[in-house]
Amino acid sequence: MTSPTLDPRVTERRNPRTANIDLATPDEIVALMLAEDRTVPEAVATQADVIAQLIARVETAFRAGGRLLYVGAGTSGRLGVLDASECPPTFGADPRQVVGIIAGGDHALRNAVEGAEDSPTAGAEAMDGHGVSSADVVVGIAASGTTPFVHGALERAKRLGAITGLVACSPPPEAALAFVDHAIVAVTGAEVVTGSTRLKAGTGTKLILNMITTGAFIRMGKTYGNLMVDLRATNVKLTDRSERIVMEVCGVTRDEARALLERAGGRVKHAIVMQALGVSHAEAVQRLDDEGGVIRRVLPA
Repeated sequence: MTSPTLDPRVTERRNPRTANIDLATPDEIVALMLAEDRTVPEAVATQADVIAQLIARVETAFRAGGRLLYVGAGTSGRLGVLDASECPPTFGADPRQVVGIIAGGDHALRNAVEGAEDSPTAGAEAMDGHGVSSADVVVGIAASGTTPFVHGALERAKRLGAITGLVACSPPPEAALAFVDHAIVAVTGAEVVTGSTRLKAGTGTKLILNMITTGAFIRMGKTYGNLMVDLRATNVKLTDRSERIVMEVCGVTRDEARALLERAGGRVKHAIVMQALGVSHAEAVQRLDDEGGVIRRVLPA
């Protein structure tokens, strides 16, 4: 079945495999959706090189005091805000280091703001309002590749000297790419429900955003191996995790881990270096600062 809409955007095409999904049983709906979702990681994998390049650019920006700003509308904007909001508790990042901007403002996180995505001027104004500069990386998120708010933001960001990226699930217009340094275009195909980009496109976008921030923060030394050594222990679960990490890495008891963390101001990374090198908290901080925050550069091999 061909699409009657004749829309060139892949995300707006009808999916022939789900054309009769309204006749399906619950079991059949699940099977159809699982079959479609299995194709998403393959689409994302085609963009591996570009994703890696963008991770490197974000790391460079972070080390120079710059930021990563996500810009999107609707589902795409919400995914950017979600990824940004998870960085402080996961990596101990400054909340200003990764910023999520959604067309229509915070109200649009829970409510549809009609027409908010249609203004390139509003996208440009958002860049001005957040003080974007050449120190920053701005990544637009647009499942269809055509969102005017995102295009306006990227054009302004580029003119302000920022590094720019775009995450899309349908090939964007050539004119839009004139302001994009790194275009990540994971073509996830027609949706289970035509045009509902919260489905496969949303899943693909989430995978990509996960890689960008996780990769950049790993490079910044926010993990030791795969342990979350810069987390912020803001609740019981994270306090327990902090203690368990210190116990595992340092080979100490729970009580000893708690004492180490208390001396380290609650910072897991600092506690590990203090115990491993037998140094004070201040010395551990200095050693880490000298090595860009990477524990493996501080500890003996």
